[in-house]
Amino acid sequence: MKKHICLLIVLMGYSLSHAQIDTTKKFEAVSDTPGYQADESSLLDGLEDEEPDFVTNTFKGTRLINSQCIEMLGKANMDYRISHRFGTLDQGAYNLYGLDQAFQRMSFTFGLTDLINIEVGRSSVNKVYDGSIKWKMMRQAKGDKKRPLSIVYVANMAVQTLRNTNPNFNPYYFSNRLYYTHQLLLAKKFNENLSVQIMPTVVHRNLIDSAKYKNTVLSMGLGGRYKVSRKIAITGEYFYVLPNQISSFQYHNSFSIGCDIETGGHVFQLHFTNSTGMNEKGFIAETENSWLKNQIHFGFNISRVFYIGRN
Repeated sequence: MKKHICLLIVLMGYSLSHAQIDTTKKFEAVSDTPGYQADESSLLDGLEDEEPDFVTNTFKGTRLINSQCIEMLGKANMDYRISHRFGTLDQGAYNLYGLDQAFQRMSFTFGLTDLINIEVGRSSVNKVYDGSIKWKMMRQAKGDKKRPLSIVYVANMAVQTLRNTNPNFNPYYFSNRLYYTHQLLLAKKFNENLSVQIMPTVVHRNLIDSAKYKNTVLSMGLGGRYKVSRKIAITGEYFYVLPNQISSFQYHNSFSIGCDIETGGHVFQLHFTNSTGMNEKGFIAETENSWLKNQIHFGFNISRVFYIGRN
C-alpha cells in the first residue's frame, strides 16, 4: 500500500513540474486492495492547462478616427472603409459651413492571419496612395500579468501623385514623393466601457519645403473609447508633435473626437477634426487647421467587414 501511495506522489510531482495535465485521461486506482478508489476530482482540481482569457472588443473597428488602433481583422476577412469629411465650419453659411466641399479616403484591409493585416488606400487630398502592414505582437489577457495590454506594430508607406507645380523642385523625382510611418500601438481595456491607447509615432518625409525643419517627425498620440450604451461609443485621439520639427505657424497638432454607432454589420462614425489629411503623414505632420480658429471639419467614417475565404 505504501508503495502505491509513493508512486502516486511521484506521478503528481512529475506532472506539476511539467505543468501539463492530459484531462482526457483519468487516473485509475493502482492498488489491488479490494474496495480501494482513487480520488480523481482532487487530483485534477485546478491543474488543467487553460487558454488565456483574451480581451476582446477593446475598440470596435481597426481605426479610432484617423489613426490605426490595436484591433485586427481575422484571417480571410476584408474591411472596406470610406472616410469622408467636409470643409471647415468657419466658411460660413454661403458654403453651408463647409458642406459644399468634400475630401475622402477609400481603403481595403485584409486579414492575412489573425495577427497580421495589410491595407491599401487612396486619399483625394494630394492624391496619395498608401499601403501598410500591421502586426499584433501581444494580446491583452484577463488576470494575466504577462499580458497586461495589447501591442501592435504598424508600418506604412505612401506616395503623393499630385502633379508638381513648384518650379524649384524640377525634376520632381519619384523618391521625393515618398513618405514612411512607423507606429507602436499600446492599448489597454480597463473595463467593459473604457479603453485607452498610446501611439508613439515616427513620420519620415523624403522632401520638405524648408531646410529649417526636419524630414523625420516624432510624435506621441493618445486615443480612447468610452461606451455610453451597447451600440454607441465616444472616441477621441490627439497627436502631439515634438517641438522644432514642423512650423508651429503653419501646422498644428491633430485632435479629433467622434461618436461610433453600430448598425448591424456596419460601424458608422460621426466626427469632428482639424485635420484634412486622412493618412498618417497628412494628419500627424501636416495639419494646417486650428480648433481655436474654428477651422474644424465635420465628417464620417463607414466600415463594412466581409468574409472572403473559402467555407
